[in-house]
Amino acid sequence: MRRIAIVTLAWASFSLAGCATASAAGPEPKLEIAKAVTMEHLAPLDQRIAQLDAVFKKKVPLEEYFAPAFLSAVPAAQCTGILDSVIAQHGKPLYVVSDTPRGKTGATIRYAFERAVATIELDIVAAKPNQVIGLVITGFTTSDDSLDKVEADIKALPGKSGFLVANLDDAGNAKVLASHNPDAQFAIGSTFKLYILAELTNQVKSGERKWSDVTPLAHRSFSSAATRSWPKDSPATLHTMAGWMISVSDNSATDSLLFALGREAVERRLASIGHSDPDKTLPFLSTVEAFALKANPALRERFLKATESTQRDLLDKEAAALTLEKIDNDQLSKGPTAIDTIEWFASPNDLLWLMNHLKAQKNDEALAIMGINPGISPAAAKKWRYVGYKGGSEPGVISMSLLLQSSSGKWTVVTGSWNNTAAEVDNAKFAGLVERLVAAVGD
Repeated sequence: MRRIAIVTLAWASFSLAGCATASAAGPEPKLEIAKAVTMEHLAPLDQRIAQLDAVFKKKVPLEEYFAPAFLSAVPAAQCTGILDSVIAQHGKPLYVVSDTPRGKTGATIRYAFERAVATIELDIVAAKPNQVIGLVITGFTTSDDSLDKVEADIKALPGKSGFLVANLDDAGNAKVLASHNPDAQFAIGSTFKLYILAELTNQVKSGERKWSDVTPLAHRSFSSAATRSWPKDSPATLHTMAGWMISVSDNSATDSLLFALGREAVERRLASIGHSDPDKTLPFLSTVEAFALKANPALRERFLKATESTQRDLLDKEAAALTLEKIDNDQLSKGPTAIDTIEWFASPNDLLWLMNHLKAQKNDEALAIMGINPGISPAAAKKWRYVGYKGGSEPGVISMSLLLQSSSGKWTVVTGSWNNTAAEVDNAKFAGLVERLVAAVGD
């Protein structure tokens, strides 16, 4: 099946656009088509490659360039927004640098912007009019980048932002290479699911559970395609549930795992790993509880005014109101909703020690699960021996955390979060900034 995307969809929770990668020389000389050659003389694939420049410069209608199936998956307005975000980050579009065909219907293209060169996988429909069915930006190479430059760009984001880049040694110590607001608490969206994975890993390590143990898909929430159509209580192994939870951020699998392991057990794991402000995150909510509280202003107000013990009682007594069927979706479609109160919170430092804990367990299965979805583009990931990832987002929230191992065996953590209570954040832009952090470190 062809990929229908305008960018590499990077993080699990609600999908992110992959952006910047390793440093490289600036744009290469422009390749010109001989004046005697007109569009009619070009093969269909070459025609679409030649038109790519006009698409980036908005001189060709998207409905003319892309196949209906592409625009059904990625509507024209969304395409325009993504392209605008790419241009805002990497400068105005310039020209096609080079192209390498993959048969008669696909090509790998290098396209120059002012401050970077994009690598693009382009595919066309074989039948006339040979419109584009797949366009995936797999990464950017940027010239003269640095941690200091990325830090300045992160600091300039509207709202509240923070990040941390650190190397880890075998003794569990961290050497911070760069940071901004490392101790500030941020809403982290689905990145919280790493705490559930940490508790599952420890229960397996203690012999209390096995990865192959079967548990029912007993709790329903907004879900991914992985479980959306599955009957309630469908049996699945803990390994499968964890894979869904981390790689595609499946919320039904997450809630089922949370209650199978025990809410209090996950909370104890969070405390044992170390968290600088656990009161902001306790009680540790399931995804459906968080969505339901956000969507019910009256119940949310009661919850926020209560003590922690009373909050726990409320979760039990109001369980019938905290279900997927009772969620008013209109309440969740009005931009950032209670992201500073009903959430899972952590600082960049907290997430550094969470990643360090997962590394220290030396559990191959847990690390493999974290590596299913690397969260960054192939171009950014290829220099690393291992890439483990979890991210999360909702309106006003994006968070991305990576555990990386270099070819020499050195371990690095890159984590960043951006919150804005007043407006939605630009996911593609932030993903690009995180990839630039990843590109700026290594051996």
